[in-house]
Amino acid sequence: MLEKIEINTTAETVQNVYSKLEKNIEVYRKTVGRPLTLTEKILAGHLEESFLEKNLDSDAKYVFLQPDRVALQDVTGQMVMLQFMQTGLKSTTLPTTVHCDHLIQARTEGKSDTKLAIYENNEVYKFLESSASKYGVGFWKPGAGIIHQVILENYAFPGGLMIGTDSHTPNAGGLGMLAIGVGGVDAAETMAGMPWELLYPKRVGVYLKGEMNGWTAPKDIILYVAGELTVSGGTNSVIEYFGPGTKSISCTGKATITNMGAEIGATCSIFPYDERMEIYLKSTGRKEIAELANKYKEHLVGDSEVESDPGKYFDRIIEIDLSKLEPHVVGPHTPDLARPISKLADDVKKNDYLDNISVALIGSCTNSSYEDMSSAASLAKQAQSKGIKAKIPLLVTPGSEQIRATIERDGQIDLLKSIGATVLANACGPCIGQWSRPELKKGEQNTIVTSYNRNFPGRNDGKRETMNFIASPELVIALALGGNLSFNPLNDSITSPDGKTFKLDAPESAPDVPDNGFVDAKDVYIAPSDNPESVQVLIDPNSERLQKLEPFDAWDGNDLNNLHVMIKAKGKCTTDHISPAGPWLRLRGHLDKLSDNLLLGAVNAFNDEVGQAKNMLNNEIESCAQIARQYKEKKISWVIVGDNNYGEGSSREHAAMTPRFLGCTAVIAKSFARIHETNLKKQGILALTFDNPDDYEKIHEDDQISITQLDGLAPGKLVECNITHSDKTSEKIMLKHSYNDLQLEWFKAGSAMNFLRKNQN
Repeated sequence: MLEKIEINTTAETVQNVYSKLEKNIEVYRKTVGRPLTLTEKILAGHLEESFLEKNLDSDAKYVFLQPDRVALQDVTGQMVMLQFMQTGLKSTTLPTTVHCDHLIQARTEGKSDTKLAIYENNEVYKFLESSASKYGVGFWKPGAGIIHQVILENYAFPGGLMIGTDSHTPNAGGLGMLAIGVGGVDAAETMAGMPWELLYPKRVGVYLKGEMNGWTAPKDIILYVAGELTVSGGTNSVIEYFGPGTKSISCTGKATITNMGAEIGATCSIFPYDERMEIYLKSTGRKEIAELANKYKEHLVGDSEVESDPGKYFDRIIEIDLSKLEPHVVGPHTPDLARPISKLADDVKKNDYLDNISVALIGSCTNSSYEDMSSAASLAKQAQSKGIKAKIPLLVTPGSEQIRATIERDGQIDLLKSIGATVLANACGPCIGQWSRPELKKGEQNTIVTSYNRNFPGRNDGKRETMNFIASPELVIALALGGNLSFNPLNDSITSPDGKTFKLDAPESAPDVPDNGFVDAKDVYIAPSDNPESVQVLIDPNSERLQKLEPFDAWDGNDLNNLHVMIKAKGKCTTDHISPAGPWLRLRGHLDKLSDNLLLGAVNAFNDEVGQAKNMLNNEIESCAQIARQYKEKKISWVIVGDNNYGEGSSREHAAMTPRFLGCTAVIAKSFARIHETNLKKQGILALTFDNPDDYEKIHEDDQISITQLDGLAPGKLVECNITHSDKTSEKIMLKHSYNDLQLEWFKAGSAMNFLRKNQN
């Protein structure tokens, strides 16, 4: 019988983490000879012992960490479980859960949508349930809730370290946990007992003072920070919030902020432990853990010297006076285009945005807490009293069944419905492209406002013409009542059916947690089998949805010569552009079929077409996937050229796996987003950056690229790249990389999973 891993976060588990935390902090403090930030303390508590005697501030260093748990969602989780099965191990070595939240499409309303999703995705759910049961993984059913909300409610704890296969895993930072989004191979390796490798992050400090008032909400803090740092300003950094203002924010409000740290490229974000976290832990049935956190509190906050003189301990400081912070709106098409609501109307005119809003949406993992829904409901109550309904469709996405059941009991759902709201499933839905909008005509421009976290073109409904503006749930409700972007509830009035005008009052102060406690969610979780040997993992060999993985080929030891240029991505190229979601989500367990979405959303600098490139075999303009399959058949390798922050956004490893599957051997970019760069390395694709970013302009459509002297590839050593133009002239440029010795072994083996399997046998 295998030793069964305890999936719940028990008091014993937390005590063990805190004991190690205390010991390691003492050692690392002596190593650096100075006070420590909260980030440094938690990292120290999870470092492999050999790193505790190294000053990790000096240069960029990769470190090995021992996470406390792993979290998977149903889309990325398919590939994780398929990869874990390749290891040959009988059980995960860490507490792990999988959450069915991404495959439920928003069509009409929650119950019917969930029922239909279970029917449509039954094959995938049965695979996940059976593989979870066999390998010691907890399984959260469709309808249980969004992974990040469920983690916050059940598993997160102050001072812990978690990795998850979703870019918004940092949501748990609202409960004082370092929670980091990773690619699926990272998760599979860690589940297999390997240490997790991370580039030791820089530290960005956000000092909060004062208290929010009026219309200002926690959401506005991260929207302001996004405007300050941009989508790449947090890359390879942990955003640590500190100062007296942190205590004025609820635990779930803090989670909203840390969740959206993913939008600025941050490794993760974190808040210090305080009474608001204690309240949340006790309200969610974790009194013993709260008591332990109180006992070890000195290790769950930064040292006092850090707050008094932060410039010594952070690479950058942002200061925000919460009492002066205005409600903010960001967008369209990027989360760092930020402005206060007072300037939005001018921006609408200046940029010719569509003023009329087509749909308003609140909820998701980012903003569906009890506090959020109560604040939104207080505005609905005002509107109801005046006989006013939302002027546009209003959709509400509860973050979990626990939240949904609780706000149904306490009346918030009824109030939102009274102004016309439709309650969707406890799932990601419109936040990730799982949203059916048959009312829209092809190519029709429209404006939506959401309290979600991501707004890249095509993100919400698969339609690039949709302009998504992000704001707090309170502001979204107000805009739904006003009907257009230029409506400012702080100044503008609404006309009621009787012809009278009135101005919305600021939302009522909402409680952190319900006075009567949360409603326990029923029938939402399945524990792994007590007899795993008897469980059969369900994969139909003829499946259209699932495909067992075959190992990628190892590097043959030769230079990469005469590579065709598939595409030169222009501007923003996120993982949504490289491997889109929406209708493609259903194929995330079938690598071959999924690969047909290759670079479908990427803008090609050579022709300004989206997802289209020149096929060098016939000189025709075709989809990148079509071209890649022809190249693969003829054993022609190819390269992608990327712009700045290539691969930002979602953690999906499919954005690295599909190019690898179809023959991509290298990606050369001006710069990479953290997770995507790691994913490329893990899948055996060379991830390289221009030594001189201007060399991006030297690469032409008909060029052939040769990456040479790879037998001498070594950490810190430049790579030679020869460009041969169509007129037979050539020029040499130099490329950089961030590979360490271990990562180079992944490249040589053909993938990190190949390396793992080789070294276990």
